[in-house]
Amino acid sequence: MPSDINTQRLHAELEAATARYVERNPRSNALHDEAVKSMPGGNTRSVLFTGPFPIVMKSGQGYQVTSQDSHTYTDLTAEFTAALYGHSNPVIFSAINNALQATGLNVGATTAQEQVFARELCQRFKLEHVRFANSGTEANLHALAAARAFTKKRKVVAFGGGYHGAVLGFADGKPGANNVDLDDWIVARYNDLESAQTAISSEGVAAVIVEGMQGAGGAITGKPEFLKGLQRAAREAGVLFVLDEVMTSRMGPDGIAGLVGLQPDLKTFGKYLGGGLAFGAFGGRADVMSAFDPRRPGALSHSGTFNNNTLVTHAGYAGLTQVYTPEVATAFTKRGDDFRDRLNEVTRQTRVCFTGIGSILGIHFPVDGTRVFERSQDVEEVAELRDLFWFEMLEAGFWVVRRGFIALILETPESELDRFVSSVKAFVSKYADIVKM
Repeated sequence: MPSDINTQRLHAELEAATARYVERNPRSNALHDEAVKSMPGGNTRSVLFTGPFPIVMKSGQGYQVTSQDSHTYTDLTAEFTAALYGHSNPVIFSAINNALQATGLNVGATTAQEQVFARELCQRFKLEHVRFANSGTEANLHALAAARAFTKKRKVVAFGGGYHGAVLGFADGKPGANNVDLDDWIVARYNDLESAQTAISSEGVAAVIVEGMQGAGGAITGKPEFLKGLQRAAREAGVLFVLDEVMTSRMGPDGIAGLVGLQPDLKTFGKYLGGGLAFGAFGGRADVMSAFDPRRPGALSHSGTFNNNTLVTHAGYAGLTQVYTPEVATAFTKRGDDFRDRLNEVTRQTRVCFTGIGSILGIHFPVDGTRVFERSQDVEEVAELRDLFWFEMLEAGFWVVRRGFIALILETPESELDRFVSSVKAFVSKYADIVKM
């Protein structure tokens, strides 16, 4: 750690903040002690675990969540982008209630509503054909299966820092230990077109998969020239270009593809598009997607009990057509950009900075104070400062992701965004001897 950081104070402040956390959240602590008796580590979703124990939420209403310890927070986690509509949107609730009353839960058959929803997704995101799944993970797995079937090849190019689902992670510049198809990945450097071109031109490559902004990787944005160069290199090599829009489909009217001007062979989706319910989708070129056409001999099987479940096809359609219209998406993306600019203004010349696009932000604590992030794994950060920030924001009444991630909920009042900016400003002032460059 650099000598200009007051490490003694940083460690003392973090220890004190941790103690206050334990004191403020006794019910969550007790519930965690019970949870470890039936779940490994008391956890069934790894990203939600935090030490010394996780806060347990009791309820969500609008843009807020309330814990079992009766603390109410402004939700800046937004279920990792899936809660775009908040926790009680009346349009979403009405669509779900109507589906329950008029159709029932699941009928074990095709319904008319699934093609209505599919048509809307195709129109909105410029797809020829689309299929539904239950998560972004599933969507990416099936998209890559389609690419392999179409090209008759196996290898897939991915990028260090990328995340395409629970078994498709590349956090350390290599496939995760629990990844599928461990021998079939070629991992290139994000925002490094030369590295990507070399990987794409390798023998036996079926597809290149990329996020236009690496979400789990720290909200690191792909440079337009990098993303367009990927698309061009893939076309020249006969490799399918798969754009993971699981997080970024909320950016503008038709996702990051529309913002940058990309035309991928396939796109993948998830998160908010299910109206807050479990959802995934993948789609694009009809000739590639025809691999799943059950009328064709030898078609790939794409099963899933809940692929076309009645709740998600109604809630997802209502959300896209009545709430998050293209006009609203454009305005919300600008609102997020303005919010990030304000945060970076109050943290100038400090070891705190914000990255991202639109309504998704990454919070970073670089040792050297850099404001340029091309690859998160290339920048050394002060982990203790990140933890201290999280504890302080909790005390200020904000629920953010401990690793340094923010996603906005559509109905969050501007006054709460103002309050967060003020809280961040107060943080860098309070710890000036630690964060100032």
